[in-house]
Amino acid sequence: MLLFLLYFGSNKSSMVGPVSELISQLLRAEPYPNSRYGAQCGQQLAGGNSSVMGIDNICELAARLLFSTIEWVRNIPYFPDLPVSEQVALLRLSWSELFILNAAQSALPLHTAPLLAAAGFHSSPMPADRVVSFMDQVRVFQDQVDKLTRLQVDSAEYSCLKAIALFSPDACGLSDPAHIESLQEKAQVALTEYERMQYPGHPQRFGRLLLRLPALRAVPANLISQLFFMRLVGKTPIETLIRDMQLSGSSISWPYVPGQ
Repeated sequence: MLLFLLYFGSNKSSMVGPVSELISQLLRAEPYPNSRYGAQCGQQLAGGNSSVMGIDNICELAARLLFSTIEWVRNIPYFPDLPVSEQVALLRLSWSELFILNAAQSALPLHTAPLLAAAGFHSSPMPADRVVSFMDQVRVFQDQVDKLTRLQVDSAEYSCLKAIALFSPDACGLSDPAHIESLQEKAQVALTEYERMQYPGHPQRFGRLLLRLPALRAVPANLISQLFFMRLVGKTPIETLIRDMQLSGSSISWPYVPGQ
């Protein structure tokens, strides 16, 4: 198989060695350098200002992460060839998993998550028992990102994991789930080969990476919506936003206005 030598950034988590043609295409589809958001967060939160302005910054960065995901899927192999209705179905199911993977990859500062939740409670109060449940879910979200961070997942691995999560045959409304499953298997094979070449001394690494994906579904999509996007898109469901963008085929403008 044809191999490409690609390097992104200078830190260990963003540097990759020889990769297959599929992984190369997945990496090239990324709209921004891996370090962009982490550095931007550090600059915006420098000086210890974690007030409401900091919350707005985090929410905006989260929205840009989501929008960059949409741009990524539009440029990866196979996805643009699918009917638009099936593209929407795949994104509706996987967007929250893709967001968590991007949040971990870009080092989105999740220590502010309880602060974001508190701001949400202030603007939209909820009963005490729901607050407890919501904060438990916030901790699950933070825990999933922490586990990915501790694994020191590199850029190629993140790209493969996102493709595996995206091409799920479990999405509703697919005309040919077997075809989608075959695309998912292509990404799994690419990751298997990459692990064998890049991490020959860690034979369990592939399994550990793959086991992260089912755990991501334990994080409710509505938690991510409420935590990061309520202040920016109001009550517009993220699934509706994604559907509108895919059906229109338009580029993403900022700030998002429903029906634009």
